[in-house]
Amino acid sequence: MAMAERFLAARFNRPGHEIVNHYTYAIAGDGDLMEGVASEAASLAGHLRLGKLICLYDNNFVTLAGETKLTFTEEVCKRFDAYGWHVQRVDDGNDVEAITEAIAAAQKETVRPSLISIRTHIGYGSLRKQDTFEAHGSPLGPEERHRNKEEPRVAP
Repeated sequence: MAMAERFLAARFNRPGHEIVNHYTYAIAGDGDLMEGVASEAASLAGHLRLGKLICLYDNNFVTLAGETKLTFTEEVCKRFDAYGWHVQRVDDGNDVEAITEAIAAAQKETVRPSLISIRTHIGYGSLRKQDTFEAHGSPLGPEERHRNKEEPRVAP
């Protein structure tokens, strides 16, 4: 999509008539960035200097099969930095102001694509399933819902 935006802008924009001028946003999780095709696409985006591409990385350390430490221990931010990306970290996925500031900084970076690694907690607020693969892709269930109502959790 970011390549298409660049192509269309080059083809159709004229001085005083900027028809194509937008950002391309992607949301990716740990499982997405584990895939080989993601590495190839990210490398190409860095090489082509697609500065209007912004990827929000939901960094929760969980996949469908378990914690990422079982199969995925690389430093994603360092990898994207090596690809030539503008890399930022937001330590709290509930800090909307910090995320907004990171997106604004990414929009100001006009040459390099941007990765914003946002530390989140899957199943946030669940007493027994937060930060576990059990909260990935399935409902919490009536027992956990009831438990969460009876014993509210204090945010980490």
